[in-house]
Amino acid sequence: MGRVRGHAYEERLTLWQAVSMDQAIARAEGEARTYARENGHRYLELAQCYRLATAGRPDDGDEVFSLLRDSSLDEEAYLDRYFDTGHEHQGSTAEG
Repeated sequence: MGRVRGHAYEERLTLWQAVSMDQAIARAEGEARTYARENGHRYLELAQCYRLATAGRPDDGDEVFSLLRDSSLDEEAYLDRYFDTGHEHQGSTAEG
């Protein structure tokens, strides 16, 4: 599928060491504003925080983000709606 007319929206996951979730959000928002300004984008004023359930540094296989969403969609429709619309700017693996 080709590009659609409109806007490209970038979602980013960043990792912050902070003493609280409020501090992590504040640091992320500051960085997001700088990143957007330096790259000719606009920060849409949405930052979410996820506390890692690890002790110390993240390690191989540690979960760094989780979002639960209730939906009446079946599996295929859910993936098509939120993750595989055909308009993503992404590469593919050697397998496909």
